[in-house]
Amino acid sequence: MFLQIKDLKKSYGTKENKVMVLHGINLEVEKGSICVLLGPSGSGKSTLLNIIGGIDSADSGEISINGSVIQGMNDRELTLYRRDHLGYIFQAYNLIPDLTVKENIEVGAYLSKDPLELDELIDVLGLTEHKDKIPSQLSGGQQQRTAIGRAIIKNPDILLCDEPTGALDYNTSKDILSLIERVNQKYGNTVIMVTHNDAIKNMADRVIKLRDGNIRKDYINENKIKAEDLDW
Repeated sequence: MFLQIKDLKKSYGTKENKVMVLHGINLEVEKGSICVLLGPSGSGKSTLLNIIGGIDSADSGEISINGSVIQGMNDRELTLYRRDHLGYIFQAYNLIPDLTVKENIEVGAYLSKDPLELDELIDVLGLTEHKDKIPSQLSGGQQQRTAIGRAIIKNPDILLCDEPTGALDYNTSKDILSLIERVNQKYGNTVIMVTHNDAIKNMADRVIKLRDGNIRKDYINENKIKAEDLDW
């Protein structure tokens, strides 16, 4: 299995103020699949995503990606792990305001030993006619497409998406989800997406529902539909 998580636990605070956020999470994700982490605010899904992404650390347990165990890595090893294997898409676009679309995406390429072809990716993203614009000249959806491009040009093994449509309207959200789906199909990256939107689970290969730091459901989606056909 490509991604394996074993008995992962995470808490914040100490002694009487200690709060358990993850209560021994166990899950597996196949390479090239779309996995949705679904749950309400406070369920632990973003914390889990951040630990997978090496942004946060667990109290105990183990995460391995393609046989490489994250726990025990020093700071330099963790930095290289994030650089070489992970791409991040957040609700906030975090684009560099003075750089064009093409330049913002190109920033990600500098972090990769084997980046994707820039102009081809810009075309896949539907940004060719906007590639020389700066972020303030773009719509929210175009800015998120640019952010996706910056993450995906590294050709990461795993694309981590934290509420990627949270700041977007319905139609733009569906456009972005369709783009993530297209990127997954074209480049074969494993996608792990956090969302509180129950409808989005229908485009996933695997669905993991969390509540209060526990996995309540973990199943393969036998009735997967295209992102463009989602409705909520």
